[in-house]
Amino acid sequence: MPSSLESRCIRLEVISGKNLKAPLWRIPAGIYVSINVDSRRLWKSTISVLSSDEYVAWGNTVTLSSHASPALSVEIRASYEVDRMLGSGGIIGKLQMSWDELLGHGDESFDLFFPPIRGACPSLTLKAVVVHACDDQDSALSDSPVYSDIARDTDAGHARFAEYATSGTVSHLNDAVQHFQLVLNQCPVGHPDHAAALTNLANARLEGYIRNHLQDIDTTASFFRESLALRPQGHSDHASSLHDLIRALNWRYSKESTAIYIEESAQLCCKLLPLCPEGTYLRSISVDTIHLRRNMLELCLMGQQHRPNALDKLSWALFMRFTQCGDIDDIDESIHLRREAVSLCPTGHSHRGSYLNNLALSLKNRFDHQGKPNDLDEAITSFEETLRLRPVGHEFRHFSLDNLGLALITRFNKRNNIDDIARAISLHREALTLCPPGHPHRDIRLNNLALALQNRYVKTYVSEDLNEAINWYRESFRLKRLDDPERHATLYNLSSALCSRFMQTQTNEDVEEAIQLCQEALASLPSLHPGRSRSYAWLQMTYLSRYCIQHNPVDLSLAVENFRLSSQHPTQGFPERIIQAYNWAIAAEQHGHESALEAYSTFFELLDAHLATRSSATSRREAAAAFRDISRLPVDAASCAIRRSNVQHAIELVEQGRGQQWSLASRLKTPVEDLESANPTLAHKYLELSKCVSSAAQSSATITDRTAADRAATEYRRLAKQWENVVAEIRNLPAFSRFLLLPLYENLQAAARHGPVIILIASQYSCSAVIVPTSGDPHHISLPSVSLTELNNLKERFARAIRHASIMGPKVPRNDLIVLLRTVWDVIMLPIVNVLENVLDLKHRSRIWLCPTAAFTSIPLHAAHPFQTKADGSKEPCLEDLYICSYTPTLSALVRSRQMMKRRVTPSFATIGQGQPGAGKGKALLAVDSELELVHKLVPTTANHTTVSGDAATRAGALRALEENTWVHLACHGKQDPTQPYNSHFVMRDEHLTLLDIMERDIPHAEFAFLSACHTAVGDEETPDEVIHLAAGLQFSGFKSVIGTLWEVNDAVAKHVVEAFYKYMFMDLKDGAGSVMDCTRAAWALNRATHAVKTKVPLEQRMVFIHIGV
Repeated sequence: MPSSLESRCIRLEVISGKNLKAPLWRIPAGIYVSINVDSRRLWKSTISVLSSDEYVAWGNTVTLSSHASPALSVEIRASYEVDRMLGSGGIIGKLQMSWDELLGHGDESFDLFFPPIRGACPSLTLKAVVVHACDDQDSALSDSPVYSDIARDTDAGHARFAEYATSGTVSHLNDAVQHFQLVLNQCPVGHPDHAAALTNLANARLEGYIRNHLQDIDTTASFFRESLALRPQGHSDHASSLHDLIRALNWRYSKESTAIYIEESAQLCCKLLPLCPEGTYLRSISVDTIHLRRNMLELCLMGQQHRPNALDKLSWALFMRFTQCGDIDDIDESIHLRREAVSLCPTGHSHRGSYLNNLALSLKNRFDHQGKPNDLDEAITSFEETLRLRPVGHEFRHFSLDNLGLALITRFNKRNNIDDIARAISLHREALTLCPPGHPHRDIRLNNLALALQNRYVKTYVSEDLNEAINWYRESFRLKRLDDPERHATLYNLSSALCSRFMQTQTNEDVEEAIQLCQEALASLPSLHPGRSRSYAWLQMTYLSRYCIQHNPVDLSLAVENFRLSSQHPTQGFPERIIQAYNWAIAAEQHGHESALEAYSTFFELLDAHLATRSSATSRREAAAAFRDISRLPVDAASCAIRRSNVQHAIELVEQGRGQQWSLASRLKTPVEDLESANPTLAHKYLELSKCVSSAAQSSATITDRTAADRAATEYRRLAKQWENVVAEIRNLPAFSRFLLLPLYENLQAAARHGPVIILIASQYSCSAVIVPTSGDPHHISLPSVSLTELNNLKERFARAIRHASIMGPKVPRNDLIVLLRTVWDVIMLPIVNVLENVLDLKHRSRIWLCPTAAFTSIPLHAAHPFQTKADGSKEPCLEDLYICSYTPTLSALVRSRQMMKRRVTPSFATIGQGQPGAGKGKALLAVDSELELVHKLVPTTANHTTVSGDAATRAGALRALEENTWVHLACHGKQDPTQPYNSHFVMRDEHLTLLDIMERDIPHAEFAFLSACHTAVGDEETPDEVIHLAAGLQFSGFKSVIGTLWEVNDAVAKHVVEAFYKYMFMDLKDGAGSVMDCTRAAWALNRATHAVKTKVPLEQRMVFIHIGV
């Protein structure tokens, strides 16, 4: 290689730049690169516009000679003029390097990194190679001698101004102003650089005004106005001059609050925005349109005729920011403002249709982002009213037809009502007829008609719909201009239709074109454009479709990568990202891809974040229920981890995915004794904010007015953000780094402190059990003899057998139940017992906890029984002969109950009974009063005892008793609501005592509850893994130990179980002496009681009672 001192010809290509932070003190008109040798500029690139993501593309090439100089410097500079530069601008980055360093990358492009500026490292992508001959491009581009003094003073002014911007030293400002004034003196009126000199001086003066170091804003504004006049529309620096004047007017308004300045600023904004292409840096920071619109709204007081228009303008600004950034507060405020605008325009008002249409658009967008069904229904209603206000012949009728059609397509995809899609297609066809060839909106109408046809094809598979859709997409695409901001949408829509046809016909041309179209769509969008998420989604579908036909592993990898990108794109709403993560998990499982566990984790994290935005328990459940078939994912994720031999991670995943409703709600009730010891101030702050968030959630749950509900939701999110900030502070403490984070196996193992926990996993891929021991690694037990289908069948057979047994005489053998319980023993519990006995060496009569999932939750596992006789004539022991069984909804619930056991107070016992509910609330329960008397006699006299019954057993009376006592026995009707489990309730004399009522109470001193009522420990059919039932609700509110029921209780025989239970529970307590009342004995007492009443109580009524908790 030649020595670096030899002259060489080097072709340098300046490709692009990244992380090009504009200097603090000034918005650049553009960015350029300068190559210097011996302090002399050798070459300068073109001045290119900075993008909103701080990226510049140049693509400039120059051939340079290394001469005899061993080194060169590369500079990135900001220019404050696009065309004719005054001075050298501001420095962004500078590097000294040798020619050999420049050439040390072969023929490949490379990144050159510069020192950090404002937290980011600027970089250039270059390519440098030695060539055989030099051209003349390396001649020095020195400044003209006429302007050398002007350039020197300008650069000196920029340098001092930069120092002032970072230091705030007034002398630096004075020096900058002096240098810029000298330049202006040398560039009088008529001079080609007069406008640039005025602008430099005005910007320095404005910064001094902003920082209160200069007071004269009139002169500064006049300089900006004069500069703008010299740069009329069409001038390369017209947009930056507009921006400078707007900025000056905004600051003047902020200090003087004179309406004229903000009005002029708003008018100039309207001129500026069309001059700032989407994605450019100037557009991203050019105008705080929302700030301006707020100021304009302040000028339009209530009752003024222009207020609806001001409301609409501000709501549009918020709406547009929401579509770009996805901040839910923006769309909430937009809806609030648009509701007010509609309310100010009653029926008959000329603008009511426009404001109704805009309100519907905001509602539809919020539905797309948040998935609230009421938003979609209200949007459709508003679109329908708008359409009625725009009859045939109305100039905007085609807009209303189109908007209503799109909303109906969305509802069709959610609810599968074929009438919605048929109507949508009809509306889009009418809209298209109103936009004949040559109409400026014909391309949009074609695209949306194609979209409706394609969506119908997805459900009906009528190929004519798909082919017609492709034809309309092609015509729409043909009509789209290259600079159309929605061109990418037509590209990925056509791509998705072609992909669908490929799956039908397997024509390679279709899938190849589909991939190319998606890639073209992505290439046209900046990194944070909301459209990228949809493009990633369709691109993964095309790759996955091709993989399914051609089985090329590269396609599967590309599909997974695009799943990853679409599910993690920050501008897309949670519902869409959750669906992408769900589809990713399903595809990875189906095709055996290694990313399956990552997909499951991504899904759970997104769902958790989505549910956390909802204030109430009912709204969280509705949000979760909106995603069909997701209830199986926790067990599928655990099965996946087990199949990959990672049992600890399986436990973490099943815990993360199950019981999310309880997990989210319990975050506000987390015990903080350890935190109070470590940092009392932070603990107090956390507790107070937790109360505020909880109160806001409870308040929002009762609001029916939509406007008030939106305001309450915004307030809830504001408080929730403050709460999250405090949680982040807590996690910075040394011993609290995992505070409220998802528990790890080592944390969850605390649930097994007093006996192993057995998690039963019912997945479509495999059924198995995992035993979490008191210490050491978990034990996996495969259950090969049972499948998910067989479990569901077993569940149905149990339900039939229980119903049949309820009408049988007490002495009639329960043969159907015996057969089923024997099956449960043989195929489920016996393999588990073998490990407990032979591997863990667990002593008989020890305690165990069952944590069933999915279909297992509806099977009475604790009652598993071999019903076999040994050779010596003795009976084979059943599960409850061997061990004391309890249940736990989740491991975290058991850990939390144990933590709260530290708070022990003097016991008090309340018996609550309602045997005579009001009319229409169920039959009379004749044994309730005698049951209460029985319990009263059996409770130790050392406990304060209260009875609430008859007319006193109201909703309020029962709640008061729950809150004021540590032990509770409740006898009444219990009702599980299968559609909305939070409405499950105990029947009182007046109103129902609901699960939601119980959850809203925080009773940390509570210990034990016996629920002698029907269906208190059975979840709903839709989400069994959430374990949302009355017994779990009492455990959540503070009761550590709960007796609940799996099905209907016969109160005439239940009293035998109740009597036996309390006799065993308190058998060691003597009046006035002995041990304290201990709720941890409840599981043992129930076990003994059900054995003791075998001859009095039929099998199904002994099995019905289960113990939950410590």
